Amino acid sequence: MESHLPALKNGNPQLVVETELNRGQHPLLKAFYKNKNERVVCVKNLSPEDILLQATRLRNALGRKVLKLRTRHITRNPSVQGTWTTDLKF
Repeated sequence: MESHLPALKNGNPQLVVETELNRGQHPLLKAFYKNKNERVVCVKNLSPEDILLQATRLRNALGRKVLKLRTRHITRNPSVQGTWTTDLKF
């Protein structure tokens, strides 16, 4: 990781990359976003290439909380008649 992190930092000047040694704990990647959210990814037993992939995913993420969708169809004005299905019986 000593060669990958400086390359990531030089390629992305908008990022702040800090390293910290915490003895007795698993290695972590933490991402702090402008919307005050934080994401933490454990990188225990990962290769340096996989750690770089996780760092890239954190960089590309929006920082929003993941919300489970209740339905596949989302609209501001739902239909008064209900949702359409193929199981209509005449």
